[in-house]
Amino acid sequence: VANPRRVQQRRGWAYGLCIAIVEPLLLAVTKRRWEGGENVPASGGCVLAANHVSHLDPLTFAHFAYAYGRLVRFLAKAAVFDVPVVGRIVRSAKQIPVYRLTTDASQSFTAAVEAVQEGECVVVYPEGTITREPDLWPMTGKTGAARIALASGVPVIPIAQWGANHILAPYAKRPRLFPRKTIYMKAGPPVDLDDGNDLAHRGRGE
Repeated sequence: VANPRRVQQRRGWAYGLCIAIVEPLLLAVTKRRWEGGENVPASGGCVLAANHVSHLDPLTFAHFAYAYGRLVRFLAKAAVFDVPVVGRIVRSAKQIPVYRLTTDASQSFTAAVEAVQEGECVVVYPEGTITREPDLWPMTGKTGAARIALASGVPVIPIAQWGANHILAPYAKRPRLFPRKTIYMKAGPPVDLDDGNDLAHRGRGE
């Protein structure tokens, strides 16, 4: 099945390699129930805010975004960038390192704002980690997605995902590839951030 949109951005070698390996694998081991992909902007800076149910869901999420014409930039733990081979790939694919509990912690926010201002599509998991709630309900989210959007004037698109957890359960080590699992993705319309804009303007004395 052809993807609904074509990617307009230059992929680069790292993204090209990942697509060549991961997309055929996901097509082979998953079924897809995708809705609302037209809500993902076809171009320009944006923030995609999603729940987090598995260490595998960045791959299934990126697959969904790619099908709708976007190469995504994740905020990833800084330690991943130090892993041999993997680190070089994620760095070349322009992923954004997150430095937790350090003096460099603000760098990821600044980098994310700069990325969306340059027209990139940045993914934020508001929970900050895989959910620990019973039945994998989302935990209370942090404000990062809204802050990035308000600082840069780009839309936030909420996306719900489910199914990657059936392939690789939270904090599990071994995936269960068969029988094929269904990946559910649903993108909503942009979140109304007018109240946040009003607060930001008042905070600046405008």
